[in-house]
Amino acid sequence: MINNCALLLFCLLAALPAFSAQHVAIHPRPGSQSPDQDTIRQIVDMERQSKEASLRRDSEFSLRTLAEDYVAITPLGQITTKQETISARRSGQLRYEAMNITDMVVRVYGDTAVVTARADVKGHQLGEDFSGPYRYTRVWVRRNGRWQTVSYQATVTQ
Repeated sequence: MINNCALLLFCLLAALPAFSAQHVAIHPRPGSQSPDQDTIRQIVDMERQSKEASLRRDSEFSLRTLAEDYVAITPLGQITTKQETISARRSGQLRYEAMNITDMVVRVYGDTAVVTARADVKGHQLGEDFSGPYRYTRVWVRRNGRWQTVSYQATVTQ
């Protein structure tokens, strides 16, 4: 039962992506806008939308933004797919009360962006508290002009 709860929690954390853009390092050069800076802003916005979708339990966001080959690794080392993540969102058994994302770093490699961040989460799943600090890595890939998450991994921190 605890492993199932942890898996469901992770599915929702994975889809939640984070954000507190105040900690994203974007260093524009005077008078120029690099393609990487524009991409970083796009990814930060996707992370913001993901956080809002998690708080609202919006499974449609996951349906649109998780790639068909999406895979996540839970803090317990379990593998989670796109369909499992969407099902967990739709179940309504998980409730986020608050989410604070900090220390976000976005690295751009062509049509791939790697996000690392801290997420302090407050919430309950099946009546059990899963609140606490996490660190996560999310990989976004631009396919046919749209950003999709292809991979996510979370770790509980102290």
